[in-house]
Amino acid sequence: MGDDCCSTQLIDGNGEFNVAGLGSFMKTARLAECGLSYAVVAIMGPQSSGKSTLLNHLFHTNFREMDAYKGRNQTTKGIWIAKCVGIEPCTIAMDLEGTDGRERGEDDTAFEKQSALFALAISDIVLINMWCHDIGREHAANKPLLKTVFQVMMRLFSPRKTTLLFVIRDKTKVEVTALSSYEEKEEQFKEQVAQLRQRFFHSIAPGGLAGDRRGVVPASGFSFSAQRIWKVIRENKDLDLPAHKVMVATVRCEEIANEKLSCFTSDKGWLALEEAVQAGPVSGFGKKLSSILETYLSEYDMEAIYFDEGVRNAKQEHLKSKALNIVHPAYITMLGHQRNKALERFKTGLEQSLNRGEGFAASCSYLYSVFYA
Repeated sequence: MGDDCCSTQLIDGNGEFNVAGLGSFMKTARLAECGLSYAVVAIMGPQSSGKSTLLNHLFHTNFREMDAYKGRNQTTKGIWIAKCVGIEPCTIAMDLEGTDGRERGEDDTAFEKQSALFALAISDIVLINMWCHDIGREHAANKPLLKTVFQVMMRLFSPRKTTLLFVIRDKTKVEVTALSSYEEKEEQFKEQVAQLRQRFFHSIAPGGLAGDRRGVVPASGFSFSAQRIWKVIRENKDLDLPAHKVMVATVRCEEIANEKLSCFTSDKGWLALEEAVQAGPVSGFGKKLSSILETYLSEYDMEAIYFDEGVRNAKQEHLKSKALNIVHPAYITMLGHQRNKALERFKTGLEQSLNRGEGFAASCSYLYSVFYA
């Protein structure tokens, strides 16, 4: 466990999104480097039902757990995230505030619905944590919340499928994949969780828990995507995920393009080339310049490869156009050197030809064929 999981509060109890915290998490967890090779797992369920405990044993995270000796009070406020330790591919766990807690009261269910929709919108796998003795009950099993979530899910999240994994706690004779009581049968609970943990290895492979990769936001766009989705949900607006995907691609591809353009303008090779051409013609100017440009265009392609193709290509063209505008003065200077050099050679050749007694027209015709043929 320890600090390897980088646990961070993503959204506080008032619904405020922790932009700076997520940025730090992305950097520490190196999430942006993962492309599409990552998965997000969220857990929802009643307050004090052992959600944080399950995540900590399942993913070796360090979410704060309830202390039963101090009473079954609210432990997790808002939404927390952490990097799962020892799981490949990179997997992010999201711990949601428990439902039906007395702290918010029975009339304040807005945050429950908003956080549940948020989890479904950005997660590949959602664990529904339930007590065995609550199966069949109305409110204890969160049926009203689940009904609302499923209705919205069917309307919003097609065609990508989010895997819903029901985890039944304190199992009896119910014939489902279930877990024993952590408090009463701790060792048995740990063995069963270890078996469940194996299902999250290679989760994004075909047939895995997160095998449906349609519409997945590339890891480098996760932060911006999560912020925008939460904003839309908080404002009670309809989620348009296809349009959201294009918007994320537009923002991220432009950021990548601007970053590459900035790197190019400060590239030592380009700066040396730009300075050298001011003094005179540079041998292999075009080849050297093309090589430098190609380096940053290739880097752009690698970092933007998983984003929407139309957006990606359009931003690449803008990057090329801006880069060519920057090199254009140096290119014109180089052409000027070449023109002056060619003119001097032509004048020298013409003088030498005329001094040998050759006619003006014949001399010009010969030199033209030498220089321009």
